[in-house]
Amino acid sequence: TPKPSLGLRILNDTGLTHFFLPELSQLALEQDPIHHHKDVLEHTYSVIDKTEANLELRLGALFHDIGKPATRRFEKGGVTFYNHDKVGSKMTKKRMRALRYSSEMIQRVSRLVYLHLRFHTYEAGWTDRAVRRYVVDAGDLLDNLNALTLADCTTRNANKVRALEARMQQLKVRIQELRAQEELDSLRPELDGTQVMQILGIAPSKEVGVALEFLMELRIEEGLIGEDQATKRLLTFWQERNGRL
Repeated sequence: TPKPSLGLRILNDTGLTHFFLPELSQLALEQDPIHHHKDVLEHTYSVIDKTEANLELRLGALFHDIGKPATRRFEKGGVTFYNHDKVGSKMTKKRMRALRYSSEMIQRVSRLVYLHLRFHTYEAGWTDRAVRRYVVDAGDLLDNLNALTLADCTTRNANKVRALEARMQQLKVRIQELRAQEELDSLRPELDGTQVMQILGIAPSKEVGVALEFLMELRIEEGLIGEDQATKRLLTFWQERNGRL
């Protein structure tokens, strides 16, 4: 349907959501009592209506702020909802399990909720490192995450809307630029598990995973540095790590 909020309003206003989605009515709280911004429920309706007919995306829109009631705090200068993305992701899993969604859908939608603020953590600009991390974190949810980010902007301030759209376009351009230079959608450490075991002289174990995590972080942070340099950095990391253990 082009306007899902119509049905959701009826279900919520008649109290039917109490039986299968009680979290929805709890969203009827002000985000900012001082400036009288629309409440979280009205905002959620608006976000859902801005999404295309895509179940995964619309579920992400439905649940994206579900963690706000549990995280609302009144502090000097206004209201905060710290970590509502993380709390909301856990709540999404719980509710979707109760609604008998597939494990895959639960994982994907809860991940969308977890990541729905990620775009805004890169206010400083889309460096190569920032683009890699954003794309790796999003994985194959990238298109839906970007769509949710845009839909989540329900302000009437046209300048803010244009600014967000411009930043999103910058991100898309930077993604295409990096895709032309490296395998951005399937980033891997420059050394594999077998090489790690040979270099460090270790057997298959959790230690290999620790080394690969370091190499993956190195790949995201610095890009392609070559196997020789990756080997040197790994050895330095391993020596320092073992010195701390």
